Amino acid sequence: MNFDAETYKGRNTVERSFSLFKQWRAIATRYDKLALTYRAGVVLYAVVIWLRQ
Repeated sequence: MNFDAETYKGRNTVERSFSLFKQWRAIATRYDKLALTYRAGVVLYAVVIWLRQ
């Protein structure tokens, strides 16, 4: 198995994104009962992260 730097960069970006989402308790613990509500929270927090950058 060879090391691929481009694949590692992509994987690192995804892992850092998940760690950002896990910092928000509502997403990390999944208090919402409906998938639609949970997805709305994920999208809302993605917009917040995007606006902070």
